[in-house]
Amino acid sequence: MKIFSVFDHYEGDVDAISYETVAIARKLADANNGTVVAVIMGHDVSDMAQSAIHHGADSAIVIDDATLKHFRIMAHGEALLKLAQDESPDIILLGANSNGRELAPYVAAKFGVGLASDCVDLEIDNGSLLATRPALAGNVMAKITFKKGTTQMATLRRRVYPALEADTSRSGDISTASAVLSEDDIPTKILGLETAEGEISLNDASIIVSGGRGVAGEEGFAPVKALADVLGGALGASRAAVDANWIPYKYQVGQTGQTVQPDLYIACGISGAIQHLAGMKTSKIIVAINKDPDAPIFQVANYGIVGDLFKYVPALTAEFEKRLK
Repeated sequence: MKIFSVFDHYEGDVDAISYETVAIARKLADANNGTVVAVIMGHDVSDMAQSAIHHGADSAIVIDDATLKHFRIMAHGEALLKLAQDESPDIILLGANSNGRELAPYVAAKFGVGLASDCVDLEIDNGSLLATRPALAGNVMAKITFKKGTTQMATLRRRVYPALEADTSRSGDISTASAVLSEDDIPTKILGLETAEGEISLNDASIIVSGGRGVAGEEGFAPVKALADVLGGALGASRAAVDANWIPYKYQVGQTGQTVQPDLYIACGISGAIQHLAGMKTSKIIVAINKDPDAPIFQVANYGIVGDLFKYVPALTAEFEKRLK
């Protein structure tokens, strides 16, 4: 069994989800006498191959080309498609981040194979991949299997499977492959990139503090952000707060925003609409602060405070400031 684990990166930094994906590929391979091949596409990315092997891959294939410096669906998609056609892997795994969610269906459709997206667990059953993924707004877990004899593809949700510790004694073969498209063949061009300074991404955060309708306005996010800052976490929001223009869409957690799975999720003034719960209910620990004791958020919360967020959130912030000094 040959398993491709596709790496993602930005400006030379590997996305942590790539190490999580290669770790679950390692688990599948070990249980089925298989091998894990890290696939790394980009420009000046050769060093990542050894890192992939240290984190669990048996070997790596590097496609290094200037056209792959920044993610573009056609450039990366055609390169991965050609590699899959040439190598015929049994399984292709990608992280379910923004790039993986775009790249996986592109390749699956062109390759004519099945895809299970946003999975929370993967195993092998009678020689076929068995994928577990949330369905119906996270209220059920669907089990998805594949037709035998074809390449099987899946994307793995972030933070559901721990990355392996780097083992620098591991070694493996590193080979190269060529890009498929020239720059003139690629219809999209990258003119520039902008990054938010001093912010923790919702995708990367182990702690998220979110505000909802209960913050009652743009200024109401100040104590929510203060708590997130003292905990070293990310700021989030419900759809209601975003729709009210109190906070930009990039902070939205939920079915129509970002799906997150932090170690700690603190919901401040969020009632718990089903679309919001679908995006955060698999967080390891959920703390809810809401004046309404019947708010649905309390049904999924591990700990709850029935009260005014403007009283309890600043009190929590002050206490954490004292304890975390």
